[in-house]
Amino acid sequence: MACEGFEMTLAFDYAYDSDSAEYDEMDCSDPLAMSGRCDMHEGINVEMWTHPTNSLKQVVNLIVALKRMKHFKKQSSDFGDDELLSIFMDNVIEERCVSGVQEAAHTRRVQSERTYNKSSRILQCTVCDQFQKSLVRSGGALNLKAVTLKGGNTHHKVRFNLSTYVSTSLSVTDSQPVCLEISKSNLYLACTKQNPNDNPTLVLKEVTDTLNTITTDDPNGLLFFRKETGVSVNTFESVKYPGWFISTAYDDNEEVTVCQQQDDRINSFKLNDKVIIHS
Repeated sequence: MACEGFEMTLAFDYAYDSDSAEYDEMDCSDPLAMSGRCDMHEGINVEMWTHPTNSLKQVVNLIVALKRMKHFKKQSSDFGDDELLSIFMDNVIEERCVSGVQEAAHTRRVQSERTYNKSSRILQCTVCDQFQKSLVRSGGALNLKAVTLKGGNTHHKVRFNLSTYVSTSLSVTDSQPVCLEISKSNLYLACTKQNPNDNPTLVLKEVTDTLNTITTDDPNGLLFFRKETGVSVNTFESVKYPGWFISTAYDDNEEVTVCQQQDDRINSFKLNDKVIIHS
């Protein structure tokens, strides 16, 4: 079993009882030994050491002092350090695997540095929620609204270019990383925060870069995991802020934003008027 480190603790319920122990021939050089009691039976000193972690906290392991051991087996005159150590390992020491702090930190670092490369495949489409409310521009504001369009108003639907991305890592996912760009513009849907302690919000962000490569910690928050389930039901989860999904309100003409799954909003969408194009 591979572990980063080990803690050793003492776990037994007996102690030395020198009065009940028998010894054949003592070969100790002091009067105490000649009386049938060697000082190693007087107790075992407390030892303490520190185990550094990446968080600079120290784990202190304490070996509890043993004053006496009862019901100890009869030992011969050559009983020494090796035999004592063997008894400790067989009967006293419990080995417990300590979680690999360095390995966990490495995993988090790899995930935060994951890179996504843009493919040549682009899906052009319109988007509506499960109640057929279409996503439309709201004047010159940097956000979208979900509106039920009737009759000749369908031209107000926003047409998106969904650029697809592939990860350089070997991890397998059932979601497709995408960027949602408003067609014939430099405006992208972005999941971002105004302040570090705020909840994420959804805005339209102007980007002039080619966006051929995007990392997980991209400050623009342009990348979403598109997951398709059921009959063409799609969700869009922020890559930068996992657990936050593009969503609409149940009421008409309300702003499109992001929410968590347990929130009372709609986060399921259908993609209509689909056309595959290539960059």
